[in-house]
Amino acid sequence: MADITLKGNPIHTNGSLPGKGDSAKNFNLVRQDLSEATLGTFDGKRKVLNIFPSIDTPVCAASVRAFNQKASSMDNVVVLNVSADLPFAMKRFCGAEGLEGVESLSTFRSTFLDDWGVKITDGPLQGLASRAVVVLDADNKVLHAEQVPEIGQEPNYDEALKSL
Repeated sequence: MADITLKGNPIHTNGSLPGKGDSAKNFNLVRQDLSEATLGTFDGKRKVLNIFPSIDTPVCAASVRAFNQKASSMDNVVVLNVSADLPFAMKRFCGAEGLEGVESLSTFRSTFLDDWGVKITDGPLQGLASRAVVVLDADNKVLHAEQVPEIGQEPNYDEALKSL
């Protein structure tokens, strides 16, 4: 369980992120067109999993924009934005922002939050994802994992991308 904060108040997750060198757990997440994506969908690509509570908050939206800008031009890299938002909300946001270099995936119909240890277990955001970044190599080994300690704080983009 990770101890994190929301506006300085303690909250917790149901587990811990995978560590550097660990093999990533598979997932089933829902794409904007309601089809399912698994880890195998992105075989052979390096992956940045940008995990967050909701696209409709300023910090979450900023992280999607930042990873789109910073990573979309990198060779063989896909940015996977993962949240509990419905696919429709993710599609609306990305369309309005003109974001094409990222893949938005919903935990709708999924056990991802529990399986990856990022489900917030208490407080007002209970049931949503914590803010975290996991970077995987092309063989799905963890290169970098950051559980952001304060929900209102942006992840360390430079450290995440440097691991690639």
